[in-house]
Amino acid sequence: MGRDNPPAEQAQVLLRTRICNPSFVFTLLPDSPDSNYSKLKYIVSSSVTEGCNSSVLLLGPRGCGKIAVLELVLEALLNEFPDMISVIKLNGLLHSDDNCALKEIARQLCLEHQLLFSKMASSDDNTRFLIAILRECGLAHKTVIFVLDEFDLFAQGKQRLLYSLLDAMQSVTSQAVVIGVSCRLDADQLLEKRVRSRFSHRKLLFLPPSREVLDRILEQILQLPKDTGLPTKYVDAFNTKLLSILSDRTFKDIIDSLCFSDSTFNQLLKFLFSAVSQMDMKSGLLSIENFRTALSNTQRQPKLECLKDCSILELYILVCMRKLEVNQQESCNFNSIMKEYKNIHDTSHTSDYYARNVCLRAFEHLVQRELISFTGNRGQNQSIEFRPVKLLISFHELQQGLKSYPSCPLPLLRSL
Repeated sequence: MGRDNPPAEQAQVLLRTRICNPSFVFTLLPDSPDSNYSKLKYIVSSSVTEGCNSSVLLLGPRGCGKIAVLELVLEALLNEFPDMISVIKLNGLLHSDDNCALKEIARQLCLEHQLLFSKMASSDDNTRFLIAILRECGLAHKTVIFVLDEFDLFAQGKQRLLYSLLDAMQSVTSQAVVIGVSCRLDADQLLEKRVRSRFSHRKLLFLPPSREVLDRILEQILQLPKDTGLPTKYVDAFNTKLLSILSDRTFKDIIDSLCFSDSTFNQLLKFLFSAVSQMDMKSGLLSIENFRTALSNTQRQPKLECLKDCSILELYILVCMRKLEVNQQESCNFNSIMKEYKNIHDTSHTSDYYARNVCLRAFEHLVQRELISFTGNRGQNQSIEFRPVKLLISFHELQQGLKSYPSCPLPLLRSL
């Protein structure tokens, strides 16, 4: 196939579109009664159909699809109950101030119900307006869904907004659902007692996908369908090559390495987008090398890049600190590091031995580059040589950095 081959370009565009479309990606998840999608849809739909109030928290690390699943649920319910749902969205990064949040709620409600919004209205006016709207919506059997992204930021200060919302939902005439989204698993513990007593304490935990689910998602995202207008021979060749890659041990090692650092959906989609962008347009097929390059692009590690610019002496200091950590020494300073450095020199008979003042400059350079740091404020008035320090790079990163370091001394590798 030529360089300007349309099928290859069309396939690349199709795959990129899939990867960038959360609605497509998250519809590939298992649709079981135990899934977060099913649970959240049941909670909200029950409130709509039965006219009851409820609140729920969506918790989990960033990139696990909390907002994406919520959007799918809201889209499905808006199609199912087009005239019975009103959605109000707030973000703690923008609206954590109670006055600002109440004003934004009033603005969205006025826009939704074609009412005139007053920018000059006070917080008390907006609160009374909110209560009145909830009462009217309840009488009209219309549910107002409040989505509070970055929910933990709303739990700061006096929490007037949360109290106003949850207190208004205690009324028999109101009909509302509050959905909080947060990456803090203890978000509900941040609530004041008066707010917590009005919260329903429902929580849905979002976790990275299991390996079985991940393998199925990879195959479904990257396989080309036969009904897209692409030549059948090209689709068959592409899918055959893809299945060969997915079953390859090297590819599985790449995925294991990716999941070891970050197994969230967000990281996976970045990885796939990078791999598809590396696809050879001449052959029009994906290769193992595409995924290997994507992994290196996705897993950029600043500390490893810092190690490449370190001197041999600085590497010795880092290895000495690591050895002191292994020996479970409570704290170390420049003096204890120098003792360990001398032990390595005496044991290995290496020629890499430097004067104390040279070592001190290398030590200070590592502090400046934030590969090591002083522990707390203790000993600030002491000389640098006596201040306790800690290592800011993991054993895995240090080991990997030494292996990739050009002309790294063999005694240094053995010492680690």
